Amino acid sequence: MILLSASDSYAQLITMLIVFVVVLAVTAFVTKWLANYQKAQNSGRNTEIIETTRLANNKWLQIVRVGKTIKVLAISKDNVTYLGDIDPAELKEVKSGNGGMPAFRSMFEKAKSKENNSSDDAKEDEL
Repeated sequence: MILLSASDSYAQLITMLIVFVVVLAVTAFVTKWLANYQKAQNSGRNTEIIETTRLANNKWLQIVRVGKTIKVLAISKDNVTYLGDIDPAELKEVKSGNGGMPAFRSMFEKAKSKENNSSDDAKEDEL
C-alpha cells in the first residue's frame, strides 16, 4: 500500500480539479460549436417547426411553416395527420426565444428584488 504525504494529496486534488475544469470547458466549447453547425445546416431551408405542444404521451400538435404556408400537424408515435392550414396573421407572436417562458434574467431580477424588499422590511422591524 502506498502512503501519500499531505502535499502529494493536495497536489493530486488540485490536478484533478484542473482536469475537471478543462473537461467542462472543452465540453461547453464543443456543444456550442455543434449547435452553431446544426443551425447553419438548417438555415435557408423551406421548412421550419414554429411551435410544438404536447397533448399526451407520444402525441404532439405541431405548427410547421412549409414554404409560405403554415400547416398544423397531429403527430403520434406511429403516424402524422394533417389537420389544416393557418393564416400567418392568426399566429400569436412569441416574445421570448424559449417557448414563451420568461427569460432567466428577468426571473432572477424579480427574485432579487423580492429578497431586497424582505430584507428592508426586516431592518425596519428592528428599528
